[in-house]
Amino acid sequence: MRRFSIAVAAAVTLGVASSSVPAQAHTGRPSPGLAHCTADTCHFDVPPGTYDVRVVVGGETASATSISGESRRSLLPETAAPAGERITRSFTVNVRAPEGEPTGPEGTPGLDLRIGGTAPALAGIEVKRTHHARQIFLVGDSTVCDQPGDPYSGWGQQLPQYLRKGVSVANYADSGESTVTYLGNPQLWATVRPLIRPGDPVLVQLAHNDKTTDEATYRANLEALVAGVRERGGQPVLVTPIVRRWFNTDGTLNNGTALLVNGLGVDHPAVIRSVAAARDVPLIDLTAKSKALVESLGVEGSKALYLTNEARDNTHTSVRGATAYAGLVRDELVTLHLVPKGTVRVG
Repeated sequence: MRRFSIAVAAAVTLGVASSSVPAQAHTGRPSPGLAHCTADTCHFDVPPGTYDVRVVVGGETASATSISGESRRSLLPETAAPAGERITRSFTVNVRAPEGEPTGPEGTPGLDLRIGGTAPALAGIEVKRTHHARQIFLVGDSTVCDQPGDPYSGWGQQLPQYLRKGVSVANYADSGESTVTYLGNPQLWATVRPLIRPGDPVLVQLAHNDKTTDEATYRANLEALVAGVRERGGQPVLVTPIVRRWFNTDGTLNNGTALLVNGLGVDHPAVIRSVAAARDVPLIDLTAKSKALVESLGVEGSKALYLTNEARDNTHTSVRGATAYAGLVRDELVTLHLVPKGTVRVG
């Protein structure tokens, strides 16, 4: 599976500066920050690392501003500001190379942000390197990854918008990967594992491409990933795969195609649940949660979550679907106490 207007004032802190320059809304004077932003993009020439970004949005007229960055990651949901008011929001972003899928193109060096929304207005921005943020690592396939182009989107690509300053998402999901290939490719697990720090959650969702993996091998591979995370002091979290949109005539998804049972009869979600219980690993049952959502929307309503209309694709998600599934993951991160209090956006 492969696949604005800028308000008058802004301020920027680059690189590894130890202090930030405050955003200067209402001064009427241009600041150095404007040199790094055009009408709809900002670029900061920073090395790979983790960065806190503080933005001020709003203008003289009513506005609604969203921010995405790097490889189409959603970083700030659309934020409305009444006419004449400024609103400050902060988030933390992972800058790496390659900036999207680990086996994909390198991308553009530095940090690139895109200013969007129905009536965008950026009034200020600061970028400051941080070494203290909690990092959520994602290990997965094309349903999770930072998809390079529309209309595709992985849920991991949408997850950052639900997180505030202090937690970043390092999405190392890659299209086409199974548990076998993820462990065997040096660009993948051998690259991710050394980056894990004590306390970092590592979410693992691999199943869609384990079409020919027998149950013993699949179980052993999941256990190897869990052990590798724990050896680094991280917190492994097993995630059952999102369902395929494959309805029965009665409007349910109770079939092997929808619920990820492979050609050998391996019930991937069941094995994941079993390993989680046996190894005392937190579990996010995204299969059950996505099944409930898709069935509640029905045959027609659920098409918008996937690329049914665009590509006759009932496996990969649209931005809408990826955002919905990222919201389910967000809820579980809170329930399982995997992120610090106050770092999650709700609603």
